[in-house]
Amino acid sequence: MAVIGFIGLGNMGSGMAANLAKAGHEVRGFDLSADAVAALTAKGGKAAASVAEAVTGADAVVTMLPAGKHVRGVYEGEGGILSLVRPDAIVMDCSTIDVDSARAVAGLAAEKGLAFVDAPVSGGVAAAEGGTLTFMVGGPEAAFEAARPYLDKMGKAVIRAGEAGAGQAAKICNNMLLAIHMIGTCEAFVLAEKLGLDHQNFFDIASKASGQNWSLTSYCPVPGPVPAAPSNRDYRPGFAAPMMLKDLRLAMATAKSAGADVEIGALAEQLYTRFNETGGESLDFSGIIRMIRGELK
Repeated sequence: MAVIGFIGLGNMGSGMAANLAKAGHEVRGFDLSADAVAALTAKGGKAAASVAEAVTGADAVVTMLPAGKHVRGVYEGEGGILSLVRPDAIVMDCSTIDVDSARAVAGLAAEKGLAFVDAPVSGGVAAAEGGTLTFMVGGPEAAFEAARPYLDKMGKAVIRAGEAGAGQAAKICNNMLLAIHMIGTCEAFVLAEKLGLDHQNFFDIASKASGQNWSLTSYCPVPGPVPAAPSNRDYRPGFAAPMMLKDLRLAMATAKSAGADVEIGALAEQLYTRFNETGGESLDFSGIIRMIRGELK
């Protein structure tokens, strides 16, 4: 089994690291939160006191960090991951960040002859814990093949999107579509309520009709039809609303630089901004139905 350095043990990283440890790997975890590191050790991982201790001599490195500035900060420069890892290690960044930052780190890795992929995920906390994430991977074919055995232990689908940065591009596009679907699904349920339709009855119809989508059938924004959805836990995340807003802002910035017209995506970004500013910042992104109902203003 391999030695894996895992940096970033937050809501997503904790479950991912635990699944690697469950698969029999030696997982050295580092996080700024001592509680997060302790939680990993309770699940079979090992505590690392620093990034250097986690990654030095490791066969593989996984990072799961909040934003591009954090990724670049931990990878670049003297004492960064790229200066510490073995030349034959595979390095995987699973954060959701801007395409430019992903390509910048990939370029530095290539200069050093290191195998690196950007491999953001889809699926949320439950999928991270259950090992059923979808990985969208950018990088050379050889690096993808080196990363795949590790990503397979954390996900149900590992798909190469293209060269460096392509994983981030796919993730940004996917999550813009997810936000649009969720808003539309919430609006449909609110309209159905006002027209006197029962939640379960409308779900049974829409889930078998042309309105069917993942936000409806896997993450239903009203309690009842999908027991595992955050709507049944008072909208406790899940996929937190601030994280969706972060992804939408990345999508808008990327669309601007690419010259893409994304009017509905821009409206989704506006609505999630308002949701976060009116009480939704502690809720799952599906909780935007509360704002659409007029419960949050």
